[in-house]
Amino acid sequence: MMQPDPTVPLLIEKEKKRQESTLTLIASENFVSAQVAAATGSLLTNKYAEGLPGKRYYGGCHIIDEIESLAIERAKSLFKVAWANVQPHSGSQANAALMMAVLKPGDKILGFNLAHGGHLTHGSPVNFSGRLYQASFYGVNPDTGYIDWESVAKKAKKERPAIIICGASAYSRDWDYIQLRAIADEVAAFLWADISHPAGLISQGLLNDPFPYCHFVTTTTHKTLRGPRGGLLLMGQDFDNPFGKTNRNGLLHKMSALLDAAVFPGTQGGPLEHSIAAKAVAFYEAMTHSFKCYARQVQKNAHVMAQAFLDEGYSILSGGTDNHLLLLDLYKQNITGKQAETVLEQADIITNRNLVPFDKNTPQVTSGIRLGTAAVTTRGLKEKDMLLIVEWIDYLLKNKDKDSQIKKVKQMVNAYMCRFPLTTVDGSVTE
Repeated sequence: MMQPDPTVPLLIEKEKKRQESTLTLIASENFVSAQVAAATGSLLTNKYAEGLPGKRYYGGCHIIDEIESLAIERAKSLFKVAWANVQPHSGSQANAALMMAVLKPGDKILGFNLAHGGHLTHGSPVNFSGRLYQASFYGVNPDTGYIDWESVAKKAKKERPAIIICGASAYSRDWDYIQLRAIADEVAAFLWADISHPAGLISQGLLNDPFPYCHFVTTTTHKTLRGPRGGLLLMGQDFDNPFGKTNRNGLLHKMSALLDAAVFPGTQGGPLEHSIAAKAVAFYEAMTHSFKCYARQVQKNAHVMAQAFLDEGYSILSGGTDNHLLLLDLYKQNITGKQAETVLEQADIITNRNLVPFDKNTPQVTSGIRLGTAAVTTRGLKEKDMLLIVEWIDYLLKNKDKDSQIKKVKQMVNAYMCRFPLTTVDGSVTE
């Protein structure tokens, strides 16, 4: 008889208690429902299923085919798109597959500057995207904190990239996909939106829809979409090929085949069918009225939090937020992002330090912290709770060297979050 592991279950229970007692404000984190967690931890992990539904390289996949086909159809219905691949293990691998399908090594790409809120896989020199392709970047206006679309157009005309990438990990404003598509068409480039952060809000029509304008869309499934950790590849409709004439029905069929092949065997082996089943559950949840209420509340909470910080005299990049996150610039408070992250964590308020545009500090230190409302909204917190959170953060940053005051706030945070136990997280939000 196999002996039970004496250590890992205890560590999992410790992590559960940590998650339950702390205030999670990391913009890329969320809490899944019990049914998403059950699918993720299911015996589907036992099955190898390389290939696609109906085209596997292993036997015994007929039920797996049903599960993956269901996930695909639900993804298409949720985002109202023509094609989906649900196999990417992560957002980064979805992005890698897309680049492999569309680009050749050495091709030019134009992405949003990582230091201004972009993502590693959009051309950073330390990432595969910056090592395999010639990357150039656009950024935000130093006076407004917004992306200047005219400067993007000038950059695109200068560089003539094969693909233009839009999307971010720390940009709080919506994207103008109409202007971006016009820019892409002018330089004969593909347009790709990485909506990993706002996907849940976009699926509910709360932010601009990229699918009518972008040739390709990638996303993660675990941020505002509130599913398991994983990635997703999508194509909204058929498009003319910017690199040459093709019939109207040609690009979707051709590119979907190339994208499928870039996922497997191009960048991955066997798909994680337990995670794909959990994605199917998450897509189902995201098509409910409760999820629409949840997404609206995420946005409301972010707006209230941003305004409360502004009222307290803090600087927020671009002066506010359209989505689920905001980026605090702490330069005027004479505290670094690293210091802020540390003192807040001591009080069980979990954030992450983040570069601000034109930051004078290093990425290890930074001048800002990124805050998000997706996870706390899942726990059931609403607008009045955001005011209390801002009050706690402001107090901690002003008393960062006072251990007794930090401990006092920690006790208040722990007691407060016990009112919102993880065992009751089912995704239900009422308006």
